Amino acid sequence: MTSQPPLPPSQPEQPAETVPTCYRHPDRETWVRCQRCDRPICPDCMRDAAVGFQCPECVAEGNRGIRQAKSTFGGALVRAPYVTWTLLGANVLVFLAQYLVPDIARLFGMNSIMVALGDEYYRLITAAFVHVSLFHILFNCWALYVIGPYLERAFGHVRFAALYFVSAFGGSVLGLWMDHPRVFTIGASGAIFGLFGAVFVVGRRLNLDVRGITVLIVINLAITFIVPGISWTGHIGGLVTGAALSAALAYAPKENRTRWQLMAVAGFVVLLAVLVVVRVPMITFADLG
Repeated sequence: MTSQPPLPPSQPEQPAETVPTCYRHPDRETWVRCQRCDRPICPDCMRDAAVGFQCPECVAEGNRGIRQAKSTFGGALVRAPYVTWTLLGANVLVFLAQYLVPDIARLFGMNSIMVALGDEYYRLITAAFVHVSLFHILFNCWALYVIGPYLERAFGHVRFAALYFVSAFGGSVLGLWMDHPRVFTIGASGAIFGLFGAVFVVGRRLNLDVRGITVLIVINLAITFIVPGISWTGHIGGLVTGAALSAALAYAPKENRTRWQLMAVAGFVVLLAVLVVVRVPMITFADLG
């Protein structure tokens, strides 16, 4: 019987290395890890960092400490004047629709009797989107195209939209008080004059030369009172409202500025609404005489 050499001692089996999976998508294998928290992340979760990649949570956490860019008077930074473009588009579309439905001006124009006795309060705003002629809409759209982006970048999208609509509202409210009940008022001129006033206020606030906008306002006011058929109430009401509201927005204290500006917009809307509520009971069919 022959002897066999002893067998070498057996080596313990090495466990296979576990393949890491994305912490947000457990079904996806990945060898990439977040540079901040070291968690594995798949391509869909990778965010470029100064070195390597970070996960979405770490990127969001890092952004909290970065001060976000703001417009001149506290709104979100405006890269494109979307509100101005939207208003231009709305005005043009409504004007084109007037050729298909000629009654649009009568249905949506500002008229005291229709507001007071027909409860058609929407006219106080919709009147700013209908126009009487091609020249009428061309002038208003040109003015909006020129000064709208400037104000939208200064105030931000939301504040600029509030300025536009509240100015239009202010022009209609003065018409409700001062115009003859038979008068129909249409056009965006009240809102445009409000923007004129806002440009003047912003220029003064930033210590800019305001002679150009002052001359423009004076010329347009002169035309308002010289040329027959132009609503002086819409122009004056919009100008005063726009200038006053823009002053409240531009001169709001930096401490809690957004809160002060929100209160200013709400205050103007409430004041104009109260003026409407007070005026409406005074208007009767007898005023048509």
